[in-house]
Amino acid sequence: MKHSDPAPENSPDVARAAAEWVLRLDRGLTPAEQDAYTQWLAADSRHREALAEHRWGWDEFDRLAGIQDSVHARPDPDLLAPPPPVRGRRLRFLPHVVTLAAAAAVAVVFWWPPASGTREPSVPAPSYALAAPIEERLLEDGSVVALNRGAVLETAFTAAERRVRLLRGEANFTVAKNPARPFIVNAGGVDVRAVGTVFNVRLGHAEVEVVVTEGKVGVQRPSDSAVASAEAQPAPTYLVANERAVVQLGGLAGPALVSKLGPTELDRRLAWQPRLLDFTDQPLEEIVAEFNRRNSVRLVLADPTLESLRLTASFRSDNVEGFVRLMESDFGMQAEWRGEMEIALRRK
Repeated sequence: MKHSDPAPENSPDVARAAAEWVLRLDRGLTPAEQDAYTQWLAADSRHREALAEHRWGWDEFDRLAGIQDSVHARPDPDLLAPPPPVRGRRLRFLPHVVTLAAAAAVAVVFWWPPASGTREPSVPAPSYALAAPIEERLLEDGSVVALNRGAVLETAFTAAERRVRLLRGEANFTVAKNPARPFIVNAGGVDVRAVGTVFNVRLGHAEVEVVVTEGKVGVQRPSDSAVASAEAQPAPTYLVANERAVVQLGGLAGPALVSKLGPTELDRRLAWQPRLLDFTDQPLEEIVAEFNRRNSVRLVLADPTLESLRLTASFRSDNVEGFVRLMESDFGMQAEWRGEMEIALRRK
């Protein structure tokens, strides 16, 4: 019987698939995509390696995007390709970018100012540092965790279970399915147990909040007694998609309070997570409002004539500074910092 040779380690198909999964993970998976993602990871050990390599490359683009102008006011032309020409007053990108090379090009368009001499230099803005970026990690089992700014966690995976301890802040988990190894997040002494699902955990000073967007999780506060039997442990509270549980900590400890979340409330609670915002022929006023809803740095249209300017484009929701640079370089606007948390846009 003849066996086909295995694909080489640098198989273009594997690399292409890994690049596509990185982009899908960045904007969030649908339930069907989550199943396909875990099956793809399990199909070949090289898939996980390729995904890790491409995820590192994606994180590098984010890191490069955050470098201050004062350090790289003039990018190395040997490293950065020129941005594509913009026709008229509309910027258009492909609706679905399928390679990291294309993602890199988008990063260049969003983040780097035009070459010196192409237009009159504007007065440099104060070098206020934006908030630390949201971090995404690929765990060894194929699960993905997004850490909100300031969040800290540690992992302890064994053959029997996958345990994560959230020490501070808020994190969102996309769990790779493995019924034989439950995925457990501990926050403030509260266990959140899942097999394959998507959920959010926020550790506050007085409470732990759990929000489920896909699948089902169990929320439980294990007994403080190290010798307590399984029968003595409190029963878990189960949550399904679009449900929220709040567990009080300290002296106010009690059962989890569960509530149903509508689409608007769910989106508001998870607005911190970076996602791809797609705009089709929308006025700038609405685009700015969407950025303001998702970020602490506020954008203001100081020139009312800009409100009706219509754009068709895609942006990362946390890429405020890149959006501002794009408005300056390609739409004839000038940005002015007002304090540390507000940027005013007007025509030059």
